[in-house]
Amino acid sequence: MKRPTHGGNLAWAASLASCPPSVILDFSASINPLGPPKTAIAAIESGRQDLVAYPDPNYYQLRVSLSQLHPTLDPDWILPGNGCAELLTWACRELAQLEETCLITPAFSDYRRALKAFAGKIREYLLELDIAGCPIPNLLSPNPNFLGLLLNNPHNPTGCLWDKEEILPYLEQFALVVVDEAFMDFLPPTQQQSLIPMVQEHPNLVILRSLTKFYSLPGLRIGYAVAHPERLQRWQQWRDPWSVNALAAAAARAVVQDTEFQQTTWAWLESARSQLFQGLMQLPGLQPYPGAANFLLVKSEQSSSQLQEKLLKQSQILIRDCLSFPELGDRFFRVAVRTPLENQRLLEALSVICHL
Repeated sequence: MKRPTHGGNLAWAASLASCPPSVILDFSASINPLGPPKTAIAAIESGRQDLVAYPDPNYYQLRVSLSQLHPTLDPDWILPGNGCAELLTWACRELAQLEETCLITPAFSDYRRALKAFAGKIREYLLELDIAGCPIPNLLSPNPNFLGLLLNNPHNPTGCLWDKEEILPYLEQFALVVVDEAFMDFLPPTQQQSLIPMVQEHPNLVILRSLTKFYSLPGLRIGYAVAHPERLQRWQQWRDPWSVNALAAAAARAVVQDTEFQQTTWAWLESARSQLFQGLMQLPGLQPYPGAANFLLVKSEQSSSQLQEKLLKQSQILIRDCLSFPELGDRFFRVAVRTPLENQRLLEALSVICHL
């Protein structure tokens, strides 16, 4: 099988480890290990009766539920999608109409995919990696009003969280700013740096959000965009009808109201991430970078692809190599934060390899 670009490819990992996919302990996909929430399962069960009918093409009830997460927004400012990836496609269709799109690298590979699908031109700005933090590169340009900006916060793959005050000036300088906040909900509300409250003041701002990572629902494909209603209406005309299936819509309406699951996740992540970070720090040849999300970037003295292969064959553990981030190459890997017992299993397996 061809080496995957994204994490979570258990079929590829199982073929390399010579075991069933169900045996693989997956640290390559940054998905909440506590879910799916019971409320999501219950909603899917009760939603089976809706399978005989087409979903509401406007997803009004779903947009109302999502607007409850952002009380200042009317539902018309929200568009659900078939995962964040679908909505990224439409954002990049608009970005591609500009002279260039500024992209902070290393960057999620789907950004380039979506921009190139519409022949968009890309101007790259390299992020300076530092264990003390990763400041946004200087993005000033002679003609910023003809350019777009695409970035994510927290940043993937470094996990760096940028203060919203660092991003706000660019809203006055770029024709279109798209901020991917797919991992923002892993931070408690008091720590989040979301620009969603600024959308109504800035018609050139688009925010993308995922519901699959925090609520552990990647197989359902559900996310949403926050932007000016006129822009979202345009996207609705571009895309296929009924892009969100009835079960995904039902699960999404349930989980956004599950405050108990949200609190449990925030409590789990802080301690589990600290445990994993400290454990990685103690292993020879590894340098983890502090992160605000549910994953950690790690620099390795060994080849990350070889390390990945050893972990699979020896321990049936899958980590994410960073070969899809060309700027990082084969000396970095990324690991999701999982439960304390699973984190410990990874640390013990890495210890055996690092001490050889």
